[in-house]
Amino acid sequence: MKGFEKEIAVAIGRRAADLYILPYKKYYQLLITCQGQLELVKEVSPDYGQRLISFLKYQADMAVSEHRRPQLGAMEWQRGPEIVNLRLSSVGDYQGRESLVVRFIYHLSPANYHLLFPDQWCMLKKLLKQRGLILFAGPMGSGKTTTMYQLARELSDQQVVMTIEDPVEIHEPSFIQLQVNELAGMDYQQLLRLGLRHRPDVFIIGEIRDPETATMTIRAALSGHLVLGTVHAQNVYGVGARLAQLGVPVEYLPQVLSGICYQRLLPQQPSGQAVLFDLLPGWKEESAVKRGMTDEWGKRLTAAYEQGKISAATQAAFAQG
Repeated sequence: MKGFEKEIAVAIGRRAADLYILPYKKYYQLLITCQGQLELVKEVSPDYGQRLISFLKYQADMAVSEHRRPQLGAMEWQRGPEIVNLRLSSVGDYQGRESLVVRFIYHLSPANYHLLFPDQWCMLKKLLKQRGLILFAGPMGSGKTTTMYQLARELSDQQVVMTIEDPVEIHEPSFIQLQVNELAGMDYQQLLRLGLRHRPDVFIIGEIRDPETATMTIRAALSGHLVLGTVHAQNVYGVGARLAQLGVPVEYLPQVLSGICYQRLLPQQPSGQAVLFDLLPGWKEESAVKRGMTDEWGKRLTAAYEQGKISAATQAAFAQG
């Protein structure tokens, strides 16, 4: 088992977003994605590849003997003091050869949560004074959940905070934390309906990923709640297009969106990482026709480079978000 555990340790050590275990010709390929780039790690025998898949499926409480039908699984992986959430997806091809994809969800702990420009935190906190919807975008592992939790902690002394997540990534005793359980019929929509009856002041929605959840989230924001949530978009302007794809009427956006925050976790010099935000307060009609990052994002990157916080390579790599 040590060899199998090493494969996961190598992927986590590289801060890979995904690990692919795929049949290819007469062997298996192990590939990882790092910062959006797919990279071949090694090629192994079919026996090794299938045993690695079986080992991970067993750890994730999946049916090891089922090689054709699609399966989903989840587990936690501990690497030293760090705990990483793993999401697994397996399926067999027409020849009966099984493949497995592992997604890594990294926790950015409050102790390691650093801002490239601390003044941006004050700008985010101002948004909390408004009711409505604040959305966060950015790739997996960029710290979106940690940002939402840090912000909500600013309010939890005087307001009731409820989270709805899949899964709960950060244990917070001062919040009411609900976890999606599809087998029990408790999806995002059901938990949101339950949450509205519980009358919290603040909602944290782990991910707005379907029209039903989007509709319920908009309803919660329009009814006077402060709602923090994440959505898949490549920049702040793409959030509006994503909501439109999910069936949210465009005319709702100016009245419901209090702010949009796109964030990335940048490598600092000489070491460590820090969060950089691209912020859009509210939504205006002209926001719908804009593309890419805001002008402020480029200015912040330039300032970070000139101040020696990041390298020229980092500035170039993150210029488009």
